[in-house]
Amino acid sequence: MLEQDTSEWRKDQCGAWINRQQYNNVKSEYGWKIVNVKPGSPDSLENLQPFHWNNDFDIANDKPHCRVTADRTGLLPTQDIDMPHNTSA
Repeated sequence: MLEQDTSEWRKDQCGAWINRQQYNNVKSEYGWKIVNVKPGSPDSLENLQPFHWNNDFDIANDKPHCRVTADRTGLLPTQDIDMPHNTSA
């Protein structure tokens, strides 16, 4: 089993895999965007969060709006994966 390289692979607040090279790529399973999670606040580091391109942040309810999450079908909670996959939430 392989652990994912954290300089290339991360999970957003919904648990969806995102890949550093896929920024702003809505055609990629691992595409992502940056979302300002504090309404009316400046685009400073503490207000910005990475999200899979199909996930978002519900500002009114102060929580993530998840449409995509990591696919861990058939894996134990502590088991590593060979290649990340996403699935509809």
